[in-house]
Amino acid sequence: MIRIAIQGEPGSFSHQAAIHLMEDARIVPCSLSAEVFRALSLGEVDAAVIPIENSLAGSVSEHFDLMLKHGVMIERETLLRIRHNLIGISGATIDGIDRVFSHPVALAQCRRFLADHPRMESFAFYDTAGSVKQLVEMKDRHAGAIASEAAARHYGAQVLAADIEDNPENFTRFFLLRRSGEVQRNEQANKLSLAFSVENRPGTLVAALQELAQEGTNLTKIESRPVHGRPWEYVFYVDCQIHTPEAAARALAALEPHCAMVKELGRYQEAERG
Repeated sequence: MIRIAIQGEPGSFSHQAAIHLMEDARIVPCSLSAEVFRALSLGEVDAAVIPIENSLAGSVSEHFDLMLKHGVMIERETLLRIRHNLIGISGATIDGIDRVFSHPVALAQCRRFLADHPRMESFAFYDTAGSVKQLVEMKDRHAGAIASEAAARHYGAQVLAADIEDNPENFTRFFLLRRSGEVQRNEQANKLSLAFSVENRPGTLVAALQELAQEGTNLTKIESRPVHGRPWEYVFYVDCQIHTPEAAARALAALEPHCAMVKELGRYQEAERG
């Protein structure tokens, strides 16, 4: 059975994404993202599933940095519709909840619901599912958590209010990662993710992007991250739509003359919103 590391507790959105990508996987929860990448790099797990971007909150910057640091590559991606719920223990009621725990992003995505219930004071927690786990351990009917329905089921809690997120167009993109050299080749790959840095000279970034355009790739995302220890220098993370695996190889080769560093992060099939 394949072992997949996730950041967070069982019942989390990362857990849901991992099961969607590999239904029979054994989930290995980790407290921190760095622990996920360490476990994968050391061979303690076979793969990892990480969130990389939310349609409302934006990118998970730490995961870009960790992908560049470790010898891992993207094998697949999936999109997960994020549905937040107010969860309480058995016997709890909405009117009785005065404290709500969840991940800061989840709390931010449910501002309208919390504003409509001013009695509920918000408290940040490290994980959505972890907040439900704590809730059940506390056995406090006046405390609530914001998390998935799966988390409520997993820990034996109940959903007090469903779909409380402000915006229903709330999706998170997840990557399935494997160690470099162990990624299964996908002949239907139509997406390329890569990282590159350019020389600190006028026009180098434009020249690099023009090379990608000339190869017929469709740039769908570009993200910059600072280089640690080198102020005002940046690594650029790019997603491109490609027509053939050969087009990806040509795009990478075309970047080389303009870049101080180029690293392929993965070639995979673009996920469809379902």
